[in-house]
Amino acid sequence: MKSTLDTVAVAAQDPSREQPWADLGLKADEYAEIRQILGRRPTSSELAMYSVMWSEHCSYKSSKVHLKQFSEIPQETPIGAMLAGIGENAGVIDIGQGYAVTFKVESHNHPSYVEPYQGAATGVGGIVRDILAMGARPVAVMDPLRFGPLDAPDTQRVLPGIVAGVGGYGNCLGLPNIGGEAVFDETYLGNPLVNALCVGVLKHEDLHLAKASGVGNQVILYGARTGGDGIGGVSVLASETFDADGPAKRPSVQVGDPFMEKLLIECTLEIFAAGLVAGIQDLGGAGLSCATSELASAGDGGMHVELDRVPLRDSTLAPEEILMSESQERMMAVVEPDDVAAFMAICAKWDVEAVVIGEVTETGRLHIDWHGERVVDVPPRSVAHDGPTYHRPFARPSWQDALQADGAEALPRPTGGEELKETLLRLVASPNLCDKSWITDQYDRYVRGNTVLAQPSDSGMIRVDESTNLGVAVSTDCNGRFAKLDPYAGAQLALAESYRNVATGGATPLAISDCLNFGSPEDPDVMWQFAEACRGLKDGCLELGIPVTGGNVSLYNQTGETAILPTPVVAVLGVIDDVTRRTPSAFEAAGETVLLLGETREELSGSEWAHVVHGHLGGLPPRVDLAAEKSLAELLREAVGLITSAHDVSDGGLAQTLVESALKHHIGVTVSLPDDAFVALFAESAGRVVVTVPSGDVERLSALAARHGVPVSELGTTGGDSFVVEGHFEAALLELRSAWMATLPAALA
Repeated sequence: MKSTLDTVAVAAQDPSREQPWADLGLKADEYAEIRQILGRRPTSSELAMYSVMWSEHCSYKSSKVHLKQFSEIPQETPIGAMLAGIGENAGVIDIGQGYAVTFKVESHNHPSYVEPYQGAATGVGGIVRDILAMGARPVAVMDPLRFGPLDAPDTQRVLPGIVAGVGGYGNCLGLPNIGGEAVFDETYLGNPLVNALCVGVLKHEDLHLAKASGVGNQVILYGARTGGDGIGGVSVLASETFDADGPAKRPSVQVGDPFMEKLLIECTLEIFAAGLVAGIQDLGGAGLSCATSELASAGDGGMHVELDRVPLRDSTLAPEEILMSESQERMMAVVEPDDVAAFMAICAKWDVEAVVIGEVTETGRLHIDWHGERVVDVPPRSVAHDGPTYHRPFARPSWQDALQADGAEALPRPTGGEELKETLLRLVASPNLCDKSWITDQYDRYVRGNTVLAQPSDSGMIRVDESTNLGVAVSTDCNGRFAKLDPYAGAQLALAESYRNVATGGATPLAISDCLNFGSPEDPDVMWQFAEACRGLKDGCLELGIPVTGGNVSLYNQTGETAILPTPVVAVLGVIDDVTRRTPSAFEAAGETVLLLGETREELSGSEWAHVVHGHLGGLPPRVDLAAEKSLAELLREAVGLITSAHDVSDGGLAQTLVESALKHHIGVTVSLPDDAFVALFAESAGRVVVTVPSGDVERLSALAARHGVPVSELGTTGGDSFVVEGHFEAALLELRSAWMATLPAALA
C-alpha cells in the first residue's frame, strides 16, 4: 500500500506527475490555483476533495455573485427574528411561543434522470438530514416536480420512478407529504426537475450549527457505512450539461435506506436532547469532503481525521473514493471528550454505528491520514468556502424582444357558449391542470396526525403545538413560461403566488427558501435569466418585507443546446396562531355567495390556454403588483372566520379555480360574468382569489375589502351539480370530473 499511496510527501517530491483534473470536472486555471494554494501539486485525495467541493453544485461558483444581493434584505420576518439564515444547512425562523421552524428546498435533478427512484428518494433523504442537522425534528416534506411532455417515452420512464422514490422514502420515514407541483413542458424532456422541501420544528434552545470548535473535541462519524454508491454523485453530475444521449458523466447514483435514516433521526434527536453535541453536519453532496472541510472552516479551523477508521461497505475503496462517496444516511458530530461514551451509548441503543474518526485541532489545517500516512494537508476554507468565483458574461438575449412582441392577443379565441365549454373541458384535462391524485395518492399526507391541509389545497399546513394549535403553512410555486417571457417578473410571480397561497389558508407569510433551476451558466442568455430572476426575488422580498433564509441553485439543466424553462421555484412559509381556524380551499356549502378579490385584466400570454390550445409562448407575463398582493394577504388573514373558502386564481384562470373549488365536495356553482366571458374565465392575472361567504355577509366582506383597497366583485352562488356560466354554457360536475381525473391514469397505466 505504501508504495502506491499518493501522500503529501510524495506529492512534494514529484510535482510533474500527470493528474486527471479535467476528468474530475476542474478547469485548467482551477487546477493551477489549487497548486498555488498548496505550494505543490495536490495528492490524489486532495484533488478529489477540491474537485467535488469546487464543483458548480457545491461551490455556487457561477451563481454566488448574484446570490449575495439576498443579504441586502433585512434578516427578520414580519413577526420576529431569523435565528439562522443563508450559509447554514437550512434557515431557521421564530414563529412564537418559544418555537422555531426550519425549512429548505433543494434539487436532485440530474441523479433523478439517471436513476429515477434512487435519485428522487435520496433527494428527500438529503433535505431531511439538512433539517435534522439544525436541531429540528422533521415534520413534513413537499416535492415540486417538472417533467417533459406526458406522452413522451422518457417521461413514461422517469415519472413513475421519481414519484415512487419520493413517496417510498418519505412514507418510510413517517413524514407527511403536504404539497408540491407536477408540471409538464417539452423543455424538461431529458432533464426532469426533482426539488424536495422539508420542514422541521424545534425550540429556540435546540438550535445547532455546523461548526467544529473546541480543541480536543472528538469528531464522530455515525450512521450508515460508506460505500461506492454516489462517488462523485450529485456534486459532479449536477455540474455538467446532458448531451442528447444522456449525461456526459454517469457516476453511481446514491442508494437510499429510509429505515436507516429513521433510526438516524431518532438517534440524533435523543443526542440533541442529552446535550451531547458541540457541532453537527449531515453528509450529502461531496460526502466526507464537505463535512470535514465545512465543519473545520466554520469552527476553530483545524481538524485531524484518521480516514482508515471510516466504516466501509466496500473494503477496496481508495482514500480518494471514500472522500468523494455520497453514501446516504450519514452524519458527523463534534463531541466533547467527556461526552463521547454517552454519545456512543445512544447510538448503540438505536443500532446506529458510530466511530471516532478524528479531533478538532489548533493547527488551522485539515489533516487527513490513511494508515498513518498523510494524504490531505489543506487550509479547510480553501476547500469549503474560498473556491473560484466566476463573473460569467450575461446579456439580454437577442431573441427576447421578439419573444415578448409575440403576444397571445391575436390568437383565435372561442366564440359562443359551446366553444367556451369545449375549451374548459380541454384545459381541465390538460397535464398541467388535471387531477394529480395519481401522484399524490402514493404519498402519505396524514401520518403523524398533524396535517391540517395538504394537496390539493393551496398550501400545506402542519400543526406545531397540539395544546395551542400553533401551526405553519408552506407553498411552492413557479411558472417557467412566465419566467421565460420575463425572468425578473417571472420570479416575482412565483414569489407572489406562493405568498398568496399561504395567505389563503389564513397564515401570515414569514420567509422564503428558493430552488433556482436554470440551464448552462456558460450560456450568456441563461446567465441573464438567472441574474434577472435573482434581482426580481431580491426586490420582491424587500417589497413584501420577508427574508430569504437560504436555498439551492441547480445549473446545467439542459439537454444539448436546449435549456429548460428558467424555473425559480419559490417556497413561502407562514405561521397561523390557530390551525382550527384555517380557511379551506374548496366550496363548503350550497347557497353561499361567490366573490372575486382582485382585478382581472386581459392577460393571456404565457397562459395555459395559449400553451394547451395553441402551443404558443410569447408576449409579456401578467403584471406583478406586490403592494396589492400584500394588501390581499392582510385582507385574507383578517377575514378568517368570515369567509368560508378561499382559492387563489393562477394557472388556468378563474375557470380552473371554480372547477377545483366545486369538485372537492361536489358543490356546483352558477356565475354571471362580464361581457368578455373568455377573458374573465381564462386570463391569468395575478393577485386574485375566489372566496365564498354566507349570503348575509357580503356587505361585511365588501367593507373589509374596501378598507384594504382590494377590488371585490360578486360572481354568483354555490349549489347544484353543474358549473353554470349564465348566458354561455352549463357543464355537469360529473362531466368535468371525468375529464379532470382521466388524464394521468390513462397516460401512466
